[in-house]
Amino acid sequence: MQNSMQEVSRQISKYRGILPQGVQLVAVSKFHPAEAVAEAYAAGQRIFGESRADELVAKAAALPDDIKWHFIGHLQTNKVRRIIPHVDTIQSVDSERLLRLIDEEALRAGRTTYVLLQVHVAAEESKTGFTPDELLQVAARYAHELRAIRIKGVMGMATNTDDSDRINADFQAIAATSQRLRQILPEATEISMGMSGDFMHAIAHGATMVRIGTDIFGSRY
Repeated sequence: MQNSMQEVSRQISKYRGILPQGVQLVAVSKFHPAEAVAEAYAAGQRIFGESRADELVAKAAALPDDIKWHFIGHLQTNKVRRIIPHVDTIQSVDSERLLRLIDEEALRAGRTTYVLLQVHVAAEESKTGFTPDELLQVAARYAHELRAIRIKGVMGMATNTDDSDRINADFQAIAATSQRLRQILPEATEISMGMSGDFMHAIAHGATMVRIGTDIFGSRY
C-alpha cells in the first residue's frame, strides 16, 4: 500500500535526520506517481531514482527542473538516447558497450552525464554488473577516453538474505572495489549501496548514497 502524502513527507524528514553528513538520500520513486515525488520534493528531497526510461522521462516533464534524476535499473541500450536529456546520473552501468553508448549520446546532446559502474558481488546470478576485477579493467581502459561522461564511483547490491554476515561481506567487497577504483580515478569517490532493509550496514562500510524506496513511498503497485 502506498504511503499517504503526509507519510511521504514525514519519512523524508526522518531520513534527513538520521543519515550522517556526507551520505546522500536517493529516494527511489519508481512505480510511484508524480504526485508522491512532488510531496517528497516539497519536503526538501531533490534526488530521485527511477528504473524505467519511459517513466523517468514522463516524470521529468511533469516535475521541477532542479530534480536530479538517477537511473538505477538495468538500462537497455535502445533507451539511452531517450533518458540522456533528463538524467543527472546513471548508476547502473554494467557493460563496456553501455558505457561507450552513454558517452556517445551525452556528447551528441552536449551534456555531461555522471555514471557509476555497477559491481556484482551478490550471490544471486540474476543481478547484473562487472566483477570487481572487470570493473577496474574497464575503468583503466576508459579513464582518459571518455568525452562527455564522468565516472563518479561504484554502485552495488548486497545479497538478498537475512544473513547479516553475508550482507556485511558484500558491502565490504563493494567498498574495497571503490578503494581500488580511486587509485585509477581519484575523483570516483561515490559508493551507492544500501536500501530500506540494509542501509545502516551500507553506511557502516562507507556508502555515500543510499537508495530508499519502500520506507518513503510505501509498497509499489
